[in-house]
Amino acid sequence: MKLGVTGFPPLSFRAISMWLGLPVLWALLRWQRVPFAIRRADWAELAKLSLTNMIIWHVVAILAIQALSSGRAAILGYTMPIFSALWGVALFGERLQPRHLAGIAAAAAGVALLLWHEFGALTGRPLAALGMLFAAAVWALGTQQMRRTTIQAPTLAIVFWMTLASTLVLTAGTVLFERHRWIPPLPATWGAIAYNALLIFGFAQAIWMMMARNLPPIASSMSVMMIPVLGVVSGAWWLNEELHWQDGAAIVLVLLAIATVLLPARRGTQPVEPA
Repeated sequence: MKLGVTGFPPLSFRAISMWLGLPVLWALLRWQRVPFAIRRADWAELAKLSLTNMIIWHVVAILAIQALSSGRAAILGYTMPIFSALWGVALFGERLQPRHLAGIAAAAAGVALLLWHEFGALTGRPLAALGMLFAAAVWALGTQQMRRTTIQAPTLAIVFWMTLASTLVLTAGTVLFERHRWIPPLPATWGAIAYNALLIFGFAQAIWMMMARNLPPIASSMSVMMIPVLGVVSGAWWLNEELHWQDGAAIVLVLLAIATVLLPARRGTQPVEPA
């Protein structure tokens, strides 16, 4: 994404990627013989899920990433699992197990270490940093809502219509605010667009929504904590962003956080009474 928006309008980059990703999603549904229909009674909930899971996240994140390094943007965006746990406790009455609390603490410590050398730069980009945190918080709320959705339709169909709604919003945004900045994409920009269209919107986003709908929110959220680690490492390798010892320590903490929620709990030795 950072490569794609460097010298190219951000909303246009996102809109083109999504328009090219939609046929991939359509072909996937046809191949899997998944029905596209969403009941009229579910349209309001579909709009709510589209807003929290995709529209706000895609619009705000792609605008914020212009002013942030790729590593910083990934770190701030993937504070989402921490927000997800807070939403679960505050709005949905979830009770976190001790190992979940330990995982959240490890994730928060890992994020803090990844940001260790970034605070000075972030103070110069406060709106971008706050925007990324806001996007992460809204996405976390959407993850909680996705787990509890009552829409009687396959997840892939829900993803297709949410992606279409987000694409239309981004298209309207680029027409309204970026027409004077439209330029032909450079080859590197086209490469970033193709990557996002095929692998993000055509594959990864659908997989994520399936996880968000079928796994407990704390498990699905924490399972993406390797993304900021990969963002920092790939930024150092590809974009010459500097690495420090804190980054290595953060990787260990993030792996610990993932393990606390994804490893199966030990089964008790006492026999379970029949219902």
